[in-house]
Amino acid sequence: MTSPLTNPAAPVSAVRWTPRLWGTLLVLCAAMFLDALDVSMVGVALPSIGHDLDLSTSTLQWIVSGYILGYGGLLLLGGRTADLLGRRQVFLVALGVFALASLLGGLVDSGPLLIASRFVKGLSAAFTAPAGLSIITTTFAEGPLRNRALSIYTTCAATGFSMGLVLSGLLTEASWRLTMLLPAPIALIALLAGWKLLPRSEREKDHNGYDIPGAVLGTASMLLLVFTVVQAPQAGWAPARTLLSFLAVAVLLTVFVLVERRSPGPLVRLGVLRSGSQVRAQLGAVAFFGSYVGFQFLTTLYMQSLLGWSALHTALAFLPAGALVAVSSTKVGSIVDRFGTQRLIAAGFALMVLGYALFLRVDLDPVYAAVILPSMLLIGAACALVFPSLNIQATNGVEDHEQGMVSGLLNTSVQVGGAIFLAVVTAVVTAHAPEHATAQNVLDSYRPGFLVVTGVAVAGLLITLTGLRTRRPARSVVVAKSTSLEADRVPVRD
Repeated sequence: MTSPLTNPAAPVSAVRWTPRLWGTLLVLCAAMFLDALDVSMVGVALPSIGHDLDLSTSTLQWIVSGYILGYGGLLLLGGRTADLLGRRQVFLVALGVFALASLLGGLVDSGPLLIASRFVKGLSAAFTAPAGLSIITTTFAEGPLRNRALSIYTTCAATGFSMGLVLSGLLTEASWRLTMLLPAPIALIALLAGWKLLPRSEREKDHNGYDIPGAVLGTASMLLLVFTVVQAPQAGWAPARTLLSFLAVAVLLTVFVLVERRSPGPLVRLGVLRSGSQVRAQLGAVAFFGSYVGFQFLTTLYMQSLLGWSALHTALAFLPAGALVAVSSTKVGSIVDRFGTQRLIAAGFALMVLGYALFLRVDLDPVYAAVILPSMLLIGAACALVFPSLNIQATNGVEDHEQGMVSGLLNTSVQVGGAIFLAVVTAVVTAHAPEHATAQNVLDSYRPGFLVVTGVAVAGLLITLTGLRTRRPARSVVVAKSTSLEADRVPVRD
């Protein structure tokens, strides 16, 4: 790939980004910002939504789960669609749908319509997220330039998530509808700017046809997996319905793998998973987001239900972690250039484990500065190191025509990890729920959940440590292509 950013005669340090390139990156960052903002804002608004629309707790759950279902279920399809039909076209169409769904979500007066709008928003985000990431990785040359771009990009995700917590507390005081409507004008502005600034991308040629069976099986298996995991804490993990649903997921995934191995143009080329660094990036994404989502869920319950803090107070308690990410993530690109992604991911997971472990000290009368703040700062530092590094590691060494596929795979790992471990943490806490719900007993029932969160982060650290070894010269590994009996030799370094 020849990037418009690079000049073969000039050193990397001398390369300057043009205003158009900055504009392109800002448009993509705006979409990622909106995805994260939307996820974090809705949680605080749920009580007001339930009261205004007269919704039960189980129905309210689907306002969150509907988004997760659309997002996590269609990411694989979204990533490959961007490769086949053109990244710019897919990104802009999906962003337009996101803006329209945001507008409708703020105007509807019934629970089912609100859930439907949330599902459509998740569906559109399943196309904007991998398309946006693949636009970055095909526009900015692999190395310091791409590392810098990705560190800025992931910073916007963390900033959106943190700001969403604070904004939701403020906006909900006026009306929960404002939390639904806010993304609409931002998405519209990004859409108009993207129409002018995003580089045009051609549809992939010679792609050996469309993998319709793979698309159907992949989408169905991800939708069913996310649906089953989201429902399991309420329906139970042992009932026949849940077990049969998991069995159906296993069957669908097995058939999906068999179809992909034989397809001339697969939805997911399984050969990319022969790279150890790629597998570690995907598993690291599962552990990273899965542990953090479980931690945030339990910590929010602890602060609001046991300590009696307001939604805004709770959001401000999380703010130091988000602020640390926003300040430091832009520097991660240069640190990756020096130390490599594996070392940064390992260091980040170590900080995350320490932060979760320290949080186990909390009681019913904590001193924020001495007990909670150190954990928030450690977790913020961990997120600043891990999230950009995972994105860089997953997309390095991948050809342009497969960037959308790999981006979709990474985002799928993130969402599935969050859904699975949130369900596991919820089940563990429910299993330890006390018969006599005193404040201390409830806090004691939360501790096993925090231990699970810490254990997931430890697993992520151990997975990452398998990639740390004495640095050697770059070597070639064989990555089999499904379309040929010949092999690709791709230089790989962690």
